[in-house]
Amino acid sequence: MNVNDYLLLFCGMGAVTYLPRALPLLYLAHKKLPQGLVDWLGLIPVSILSALLAPLLFCDGASRSLHLGKPEFLVAIPTLAFALKTKSLAGTVLLGMALYWVAGYVL
Repeated sequence: MNVNDYLLLFCGMGAVTYLPRALPLLYLAHKKLPQGLVDWLGLIPVSILSALLAPLLFCDGASRSLHLGKPEFLVAIPTLAFALKTKSLAGTVLLGMALYWVAGYVL
């Protein structure tokens, strides 16, 4: 492949990445969405985060069985309590990292 082929490939990959995101945004930019849909769309980040964290916190590695004694789960409980009380992102991250580090030595 020569340089022109690579440039064409690069532009094509950019187009198929950008267009599916940009077209709905441009189409819906000046439209009023129903409040129910807006509320439902607001739940998507929470559900994605839950889907990513739940297997890590609650499941055993290879067997995928429920295991509530994992260090990650035990550290998540006080970290969540701290986050709810203080609403500090930096403090929550630092506390979670410190507790996970301590749990690695203790457990």
